[in-house]
Parts: sequence; structure tokens; C-alpha cells
Amino acid sequence: MKKIEAIIKPFKLDEVKEALHGIGIQGMTVTEVKGFGRQKGHTELYRGAEYVVDFLPKIKIEIAIADELLEKAVDAIVQAANTGRIGDGKIFVLDVSETIRIRTGERGPDAV
Repeated sequence: MKKIEAIIKPFKLDEVKEALHGIGIQGMTVTEVKGFGRQKGHTELYRGAEYVVDFLPKIKIEIAIADELLEKAVDAIVQAANTGRIGDGKIFVLDVSETIRIRTGERGPDAV
């Protein structure tokens, strides 16, 4: 099994959710996060004072999936989240050694 962690722009969440649902992925965890990469934030003007916004709002999506769905899921996220601009985000793929459904005790792919 694999775990995908994708950091995307907030306004792309619905498109990514629909793309993943379209390939059969039923569940995900979504968290509002802040961060920066090559964007390095930006400056804004508020009531005449300039200040630096270092951390930009992002969305973190976490999905646990079977190995055979990995490439489809990554492709779906890339296509749905891409704007062609800096700050589109990143996708991290991690190995999952064990998954357990708390309610039933199911393990492995059956627990997802």
C-alpha cells in the first residue's frame, strides 16, 4: 500500500476531489495548511503598512491506496491541480507498512 500526500492550492481542491473520485478513490483526509517553497511568500499593503506574508495558504490531501492505483491517482492529482504557475504544489508518495480499520479490525487493503 502507498500513502499519497499532496500539497495543492486551495481553489483546486474540488477539481482534485472529483478527479480522484472519478478513478474510484472513495476517501481522503484534507487539512488546511500554510507553507512556502520557491514562491517565498509575497508582500502586501495593509492600512498603509507593508508586511511580508511568508506562509501561503495551501491544502494537504492524504490518501491511502493500493499499489495498483498509485499511478492513476498521481496522474489525476497532477492534471487537476496544475495551473502552470509557481506554487502549484508537491506530491509525496510513501510506503505504508500496515493499515488497520479500528471499527472492524480489518487489515491491509481491506481496511481502506
